[in-house]
Amino acid sequence: MFSFKQLEALYWIATLGGFAAAARKLNTTQSAVSKRIKELESSFDTALFDRDLRQARLTEKGEELLMVAKRLLEQRDAAVEQFSKPEVVERRLRIGVTELTAMTWLPRLVKQVREHYPKVVIEPDVDLSVSLRDKLLADEIDAIIVPDAFAESRFSVLPMGKVKSVWMAKPGLLPDTRVLRMHELAQYTILTQGDKSGTGIIYDRWFKSQVVSPSNSISCSSLVALIGLTVSGMGVSYLPHLCLRSLVERGALEVVETTPALPEIPYVALYRGERKSNFISSILMLAQECCEFSDLFQIEDEVAGIGQVHAGASPF
Repeated sequence: MFSFKQLEALYWIATLGGFAAAARKLNTTQSAVSKRIKELESSFDTALFDRDLRQARLTEKGEELLMVAKRLLEQRDAAVEQFSKPEVVERRLRIGVTELTAMTWLPRLVKQVREHYPKVVIEPDVDLSVSLRDKLLADEIDAIIVPDAFAESRFSVLPMGKVKSVWMAKPGLLPDTRVLRMHELAQYTILTQGDKSGTGIIYDRWFKSQVVSPSNSISCSSLVALIGLTVSGMGVSYLPHLCLRSLVERGALEVVETTPALPEIPYVALYRGERKSNFISSILMLAQECCEFSDLFQIEDEVAGIGQVHAGASPF
């Protein structure tokens, strides 16, 4: 007979394209993965992978068994989630967020997940939207929460919330406080978030729709660094309004009124539809309840044991 471990090895080798990648996914060694496949082949007395090729390519029988393996693994996961109480669910939660989410409501989400699923190991991955999308496509992450900048048919989409951004600058950088038209604003150095940021992608499309081309711009992938550059008077930038209002109140930044005003940025949760589970659905419902970009580091008390926080090229 065969085991779920053997079927998992087959599935992840086929999904990730190799024995080494499957071993990393399953937190085991490549030799252990190879052993499971050999046992599976022995059980059915047939080759599942073409050994004449350098890549891990399934044989015809291997393709047939892969379809069976996917169905059985999905049924197993559904049964475990359906009949397990939340407090006894043991698994990893790999969720990707942007820097703005990490700076605002991520602590609240971590607290909620730990209260509902105390045995779940939470692994937030803070990175650029484009990098998070690629990780989701590679099945390295369970779900991501990013600006709605991608039209990917392979993803299912769940609306989360909206961010109101405004133009900000160091007080006194601009000559007066009148409302500026976009072509007037474009005469100053514009600080942007670049083409790896979901917000940067959305606003770049919007600039083009306004037929506006800044005469000088600086692209920065980190939101924290972008705020620092703006506070230092290096240029004018679009920044989240509510969570930075304390900097405006302290006189470190001022809001630059423009016409037209910047559109709001919608945030969404993206996940692989074929990999969705009751557990991920519950997590995303908690995320919807927590999603609020109005204040920095939102939590009522200290959060402990978040798990390892991966810091890539930070922002959204």
